[in-house]
Amino acid sequence: MPVAHDPAARRRLTALCALAAVSAITGLVIGAGAGGEGELDRGVAGRAPNGPQRGDSRQASQLPLERAVGQLLIMSFDGTEAPAYIRRRLRDGEGAGVILFAKNALDADTLRSLTGSLQGAAGGDAIVATDQEGGDIRSVPFAAPEASQGVLTTPDAAARAAREGARALRGEGINVNLAPVADVASGPASVVAGRAYGAGAQTVPSLVEAAVRAHDAGGVAATVKHFPGLGAAAANTDDAPVTVSSSREQIEQSDLPPFRAAIWEDVPLVMASHALYPALDEKDIASQSSKVLEDLLRGELGFEGVVVTDSIEAQAVLARSDVADAAVRSVEAGADLILMTGSGSWNEIYPALLARAERDPDFAARVREAERRVAALKRRLGLKPAG
Repeated sequence: MPVAHDPAARRRLTALCALAAVSAITGLVIGAGAGGEGELDRGVAGRAPNGPQRGDSRQASQLPLERAVGQLLIMSFDGTEAPAYIRRRLRDGEGAGVILFAKNALDADTLRSLTGSLQGAAGGDAIVATDQEGGDIRSVPFAAPEASQGVLTTPDAAARAAREGARALRGEGINVNLAPVADVASGPASVVAGRAYGAGAQTVPSLVEAAVRAHDAGGVAATVKHFPGLGAAAANTDDAPVTVSSSREQIEQSDLPPFRAAIWEDVPLVMASHALYPALDEKDIASQSSKVLEDLLRGELGFEGVVVTDSIEAQAVLARSDVADAAVRSVEAGADLILMTGSGSWNEIYPALLARAERDPDFAARVREAERRVAALKRRLGLKPAG
């Protein structure tokens, strides 16, 4: 594959050029001078100065398996104070971080106190995520951007909104945004109409690219969603099982270009859809499909970052299995982070993942691979990965 179309090769070339430049400058200088709701916990025995830094997911994991499994889990809870069980899991490495919603963010002071408490429990290691697309889809309702993606039609507008949002979130102690929506709405009946960028299919990739770049500049990791695209869906996977009947050619031409653009910009996270795409995999939904996550996203598109699932409690998931089985299937298929929006789900998912990893060496290796990617994301954000 030519360097111009290979993200990994492009990054290697950039690094070599930077090294050469540093060496040249150093030579000149030398020459001149001489980081569950209502349910009991059943525990099992900052940004770098110049923005997010690139991590290396190839570094060997030294974590005990119990902690490695924990690094695949994003938790949630009610209220404006972190419950003791959440703090314990963060302290013990049995959770990678949390997702916050409006119920956790009543005002700026309360939110900053909460995120500070979470980082204190985690030793500065916590992923603190939220869903801040803009407009009505803002889990932090008092923070930017006020404009929804649907009214943004130019790269400059997309970048401005994303930059304002990232800076506001970072100021509140949030380091991962589950945005932007990279889906291309097929029309007004699309489930993402109004949430996706209000531009034509040919323009959306440039808006997504601009938003990813602006998040990075604002010190927050962007997440493009919902891979491989929900633009042709008429229902929300949160509410019901969804099948996207687009052909492989339609997916390649209409849905994938924004994700390709984001990967070109080295986007840190990609969120996997819970829809079924028969043209890609007749059996498994995208979040549980190695054909989608490994063969397409990583193999063909060259994505090297973190794959996070959409909410594991979505009806499109629960129609197939319970959350524990779903999490195992997603990790096995190539997901690195399981997004839990139900406060009791950890009690089912963590033991299931650990038990499978303890009896299955191949699954344990997959857990280790996912944990390394999560650790690389944390280093990129200036956090201190679990150790």
